[in-house]
Amino acid sequence: MSAFIRNGWYMACWSHEVPESGFLARRLLDRPWVIWRKSDGEVVMMADRCPHRFVPLSRGGRDGDLMRCGYHGLAFDGAGNCAHNPFTGGPLDLAKVQVLPVVVKHTGVWFWPGDADLADPALIPDYSFLDHDKPLHRGTIRMEASYELVTDNLMDLSHAEFIHRDSFGVNGSLLTCGQHEVVQEENGAIWNNWTMPDSDPPVWAVPMLPEGAKTDQWLHMRWNAPSNLALFIGLARSGTDRKDMVVPPMGDPHILTPETATSTYYFYTHEPTPEAHALLEKAFLEEDHPMLHAQQEAMGDADFWDLRPVILPSDAGAVRVRRRMMQLRRAEAGEPVAAE
Repeated sequence: MSAFIRNGWYMACWSHEVPESGFLARRLLDRPWVIWRKSDGEVVMMADRCPHRFVPLSRGGRDGDLMRCGYHGLAFDGAGNCAHNPFTGGPLDLAKVQVLPVVVKHTGVWFWPGDADLADPALIPDYSFLDHDKPLHRGTIRMEASYELVTDNLMDLSHAEFIHRDSFGVNGSLLTCGQHEVVQEENGAIWNNWTMPDSDPPVWAVPMLPEGAKTDQWLHMRWNAPSNLALFIGLARSGTDRKDMVVPPMGDPHILTPETATSTYYFYTHEPTPEAHALLEKAFLEEDHPMLHAQQEAMGDADFWDLRPVILPSDAGAVRVRRRMMQLRRAEAGEPVAAE
């Protein structure tokens, strides 16, 4: 059984990461790919391996609307066909490179690595809150941990009370008055929702409120298969039925794509300010990543469930997602799938 779900939309990169005349080489789902943009703007994602002598195409370069191998000069078009063989001056029908279905949506480049006939763009998760022209930093980081471990981390926000005290200024509200529920929608989306009514405000919001003011807080994390998450945050003055907002509601993407079975690309956004950048760099790279990398090293190649983890009530969302991911992988492998 594969470590990855194949029939689903993953994000390869942000659209701006694909240059106009060059290419982006990136390993995704443990295979190398080269991503480039044709003169008409269409984005192509093809296997980064020439079928002649198996040299990475990324060792060559662009030649107009072709990707030319740097070893013997075979050039491939956006459909993966060898459109030019320099030894004959014409095409070479026997030489083909795998090309994946690609859609540019919500400022990201999405690809479908499974059955191309099932690649319905309508199945791309809703990140419409990114569809605007306001300044926004779109970032990419690489984490040395499996995408499942990073998903666990995001689907269990209780860890913020311990790991992120220095960055996000949490104050124990989630532990003292947090109300937790896990909801699964008919479309397969799983929500892990925390609500903290009549709670002390987070440290960053204290200057915005009168001394001693209470707030209603909510943190709602949405997961869509295979590994596409979004966090929706709200902070309102207590007792106002969420109408008197301290700050506007926020939606943040947390989109994960496996690089390998033990490493992950993490796509995120933040306001384009030095302060916001420093905050998320600290949270992701100094707090989350060292913990997740240590967890990955401690687990080694062992299966998560074979290690018999202790399960806490706050793990309900992460466990629900893990079970759903296992069901999808087993179904693709033709194995029996247990009902939920």
